[in-house]
Amino acid sequence: MMSTQVKLIAGLLGATLVSGCAWVDLKPQGQNVRILTERDVKKCKRIGHVTSNTTASIAYIPRDDDSVNEELRNLGRNYAGDMGGNAIVPTGPAIRGEQSFNVYHCH
Repeated sequence: MMSTQVKLIAGLLGATLVSGCAWVDLKPQGQNVRILTERDVKKCKRIGHVTSNTTASIAYIPRDDDSVNEELRNLGRNYAGDMGGNAIVPTGPAIRGEQSFNVYHCH
């Protein structure tokens, strides 16, 4: 049987590991995709729209916002690269592990 102290330490260690990890890598097709603003893409061609989803909490423990946001941006960039885009523009803020982006091809 585990002591209360061991359970507490294990729980804190698990929460720390879960909250600080970014699990989505930027793939080769997403490396050339930039994150821009609407103003930056006025002369670009919009080629689509993507929505990224990732886990915002694990076992009711919220993950670190920076890690979640990084994963959402990486997913958006990867999806855009798959579509032939080279730029994305967020259409709004990330909410509960979800964010949408318009995809552009800029010359």
